[in-house]
Amino acid sequence: MTKVKMTNRTKPTLSPRNRNIQPVIKARAPIATTKNGYASPAATVSVMIADDHTFLRESLHSLIATDKNFTIVAEADNGRKAVDLALEKRPNVLLMDIGMPRLNGLEAARQIRHLAPEVKVILLTAFSTDQYIQKMVDEDIQGYLLKDSPSNLLMHAIQEVSKGNRFFSPSISRRMKSIYVDLGAGGDEKKAVKLTCREVEVLQLIAEGGANKQIAGELNISIKTVEKHRQNLMDKLRIHDTASLTRYAISSGVIDNMVQTLLPL
Repeated sequence: MTKVKMTNRTKPTLSPRNRNIQPVIKARAPIATTKNGYASPAATVSVMIADDHTFLRESLHSLIATDKNFTIVAEADNGRKAVDLALEKRPNVLLMDIGMPRLNGLEAARQIRHLAPEVKVILLTAFSTDQYIQKMVDEDIQGYLLKDSPSNLLMHAIQEVSKGNRFFSPSISRRMKSIYVDLGAGGDEKKAVKLTCREVEVLQLIAEGGANKQIAGELNISIKTVEKHRQNLMDKLRIHDTASLTRYAISSGVIDNMVQTLLPL
């Protein structure tokens, strides 16, 4: 056995046999980043923003980026892109406007909740009608904020929803209580016509001014299939012309009357 000689003034001397032993150096774990270069440490909450208004989307981005606990992983400017990116990026929280082209926020949220239930959705809107609130409850949306909410309320909402809690604007919470009190007291609950996901998509594109051929190309289905969906919509809703379908889409919240079509004319 090789001995190591020690003195008070000298360091340990290794024998030739032990000189080839290399010290073990622990490598530092690399810092995870997204494609766009955003830092994404495990402790942060990944956030995606979906809004068709560039100014609002950029404003939300700037606000959220000030908090080191949040990481922005994606942005979308229409409902269809929001669904695709949410399934690809799987953010912890998705901030989404209701009134968006191609696919409204409520329908996009319904599809995301079905295909990626781990993604928590906060809907942003300028409206707090009973119809919107009821649909939000029906689709099990975790958060619902009015666009005039203060910035600190939005940041708090993201944090709470990411933990699995629900968060609503105070005025919406009060309205929800009122709605359920009315129903509990025997108030009338209007039964909404149940439309399939595809029928809602077709209805929105019709209301945005799309012809059958354009809708078929947008949804990657045949023109005959579009015609069948159009007829099913008219039968279910007891509507017999496109103008009435458009009015129904606006009144039921399928399309915002301020949304402009993105389909080529």
